[in-house]
Amino acid sequence: MTNPGFGGGRRRAARGFGLVILLRVLLFPAVWADQLVMKNGDRVTGTIVKQDGKTITVKTEVFGVVTAPWDQVASLIADQPVNVVLKDGKALVGTVGSREGKIEVTTKEARVDVSPGDVAAIRNPDEQKAYERLLKPGFLELWSGGASLGLAGASGNARTSTFTAGFDATRVTRTDKALIHFNVIKASALISGQNASTAEAVRGGIGYDHNVHSRLFVNVFNDYEYDKFQNLDLRVSIGGGLGFHAAKNERSLLDLLAGADYDHASFSTPLTRNSAEAFWGDEYTLKLAGASSLIQRFRMFNNLSDTGIYRVNFDLDLVTKLKKWLSWNLGLSDRYLSKPAPGRKTNDWLYTTGLGVTFGR
Repeated sequence: MTNPGFGGGRRRAARGFGLVILLRVLLFPAVWADQLVMKNGDRVTGTIVKQDGKTITVKTEVFGVVTAPWDQVASLIADQPVNVVLKDGKALVGTVGSREGKIEVTTKEARVDVSPGDVAAIRNPDEQKAYERLLKPGFLELWSGGASLGLAGASGNARTSTFTAGFDATRVTRTDKALIHFNVIKASALISGQNASTAEAVRGGIGYDHNVHSRLFVNVFNDYEYDKFQNLDLRVSIGGGLGFHAAKNERSLLDLLAGADYDHASFSTPLTRNSAEAFWGDEYTLKLAGASSLIQRFRMFNNLSDTGIYRVNFDLDLVTKLKKWLSWNLGLSDRYLSKPAPGRKTNDWLYTTGLGVTFGR
């Protein structure tokens, strides 16, 4: 037999508890979110993403991602467990609060008070997972980039066809970077019954950087090139040197490079050049507004075997994501020879554009 008084009391208790929860959400919404209090009194409410020792990043509902100087944080609260890494290498997982100028980390086992200056990093679960993935990845992991294909043609008084293709992939870890790039163009025209190729070139290569310091790295590369209308049957360049991370943040990366290489160029004239070269240049990556990114590479090679001869390589790629996997790609590639094959111009541009697929890490 059911006791109506007990059931009614239960319902009243449930309604009372629900009212308390509602009032708490309405009157104290910040309790349910992470919160920073800055030394000047400003408050940032949202979800703590990470802290890298210099800045702390919070994802807010209204203002998006907000970054603040870590040394200007007076107190913080993390209601959900985060990973706190201390400068001595010790790692703690738990909720975070502040008390009497200390960072208070509450783990499953205990509560630990640490000085803000002893905190090397703070990461939410997603950031921690991404960090651990970079520690010891397999060589086939972490590649990102895209491949594009372009076709164009005309029929009538003039019959033309153009085929372009491009591929660019990069693998970046905490200690090194690998790069593969490839571009090809083939165009032909039939005008008044005369068939002729108007462009035919292939350019590609691989590169590898390994960090020896937070700013300094060693670089090796191997490039290949064929250009029918420069009379270039094959160019092979193998070299290496040192690089410097001049600028590095979440939106952009600028590397400066210098070193030496061996260059073999075989022309159909016939002409063959084998020479030692000194090179210098840069590589620049920039995430533009929206879903676009820009990649620029520049190298100048000075011939050491025959001084006065030099060549310049310049590549520029613009990638705009249309969908998660679909992109529009534009590539510009310039090769300049100060002393080309007899009867040929010094400069050759290669333009490619088309739709492509992108893949990420």
